[in-house]
Amino acid sequence: MTLFDGIVSRTIETPRLAVNILERAEDDPTTPADRTVVFVHGNVSSALFWQEIMQDLPSDLRVIAIDLRGFGGTENLPVDATRGVRDFSDDVFATMEALGIPTAHFVGWSMGGGVVMQYAIDHPVLSLTLQAPVSPYGFGGTRRDGSRLTDDDAGTGGGGGNPDFVERLTAGDTSDEAQTSPRSVFRSGYVAPGYSSENEDIWVASMLTTSTASGNYPGDGVPSENWPGFAAGTVGVLNTMAPKYFNTASIVDLEPKPPILWVHGTADAIVSDASFYDLNHLGALGIIPGWPGEDVAPAQQMVSQTRDVLEAYAAAGGHVEELSLEGVGHSPHLERPVEFRHALLQVIGYIGQPPTSLPATETIILRSAD
Repeated sequence: MTLFDGIVSRTIETPRLAVNILERAEDDPTTPADRTVVFVHGNVSSALFWQEIMQDLPSDLRVIAIDLRGFGGTENLPVDATRGVRDFSDDVFATMEALGIPTAHFVGWSMGGGVVMQYAIDHPVLSLTLQAPVSPYGFGGTRRDGSRLTDDDAGTGGGGGNPDFVERLTAGDTSDEAQTSPRSVFRSGYVAPGYSSENEDIWVASMLTTSTASGNYPGDGVPSENWPGFAAGTVGVLNTMAPKYFNTASIVDLEPKPPILWVHGTADAIVSDASFYDLNHLGALGIIPGWPGEDVAPAQQMVSQTRDVLEAYAAAGGHVEELSLEGVGHSPHLERPVEFRHALLQVIGYIGQPPTSLPATETIILRSAD
């Protein structure tokens, strides 16, 4: 594990499992909750991805990044996907309790965005920053309104994991010799074309911490009579986001409503209205044969679904800010760190006026040019 200057790692023993966290060595553990920021990474990654932004945040904040189960240095206990992402969010809560932190500002990336939304449904939070979050209706297999395409969520979950990619994760492949190597997937999926970093080896090493043991990534699948022939299983990471198990649209009903910052890039290949990780979209492109057509298997409109739910959140009195970054991929905090940092400091009330609830139907939209 390569740690940046000032970043330290330690294991937190909880009643659920041993959890690895990253924090800044000089941070004051007595920092109040309203100056505490907790980062939750996404799928096939770890807390290592947060190190640059952790270094860049003001020194009077307390900053913590948590490794989810089966990633980084946290135990790789099996994931019960029938609970959605609650195994992950309950682990985060257990970590917070062990640290003696009653609440905080939460930042979630991709699948981690779903984890922090679920956390907010179950426990109080001070704010939510959702970076390229999974749709509130899960990953794949739904119409714009969140309704499921099939009763078994065909084409979603663990059965959709690329076996060659899984094999390369297991083998610790650091090459770029194949499109399915973790490094190639990082370049094509995690960031937009043109991004480069001297820390790419660390980002790839973070991906390689992913456990591919039974019950972890990607998870199981079951046969389906519906195209493309498989459906979501019951264990493992990808199944946690199957629509029959995952739905965080009830975030609209939270009271009180924490302010929400939604950060996403227009060139995101993973979370998109035309995602290259959505099998229905790949079918429409002819990459996967036998696609039954738009009426039966439309691509999931992931970004539009998130916008719909957050607009409903604002209409119900919540404060929502959207930071849409032109030409940015799945990792705004890496690709446009200055804008990401500024927006985060605003939503937690560190700079500017602390966010308050807005009049019904009002949403603040911040574009990268603003």
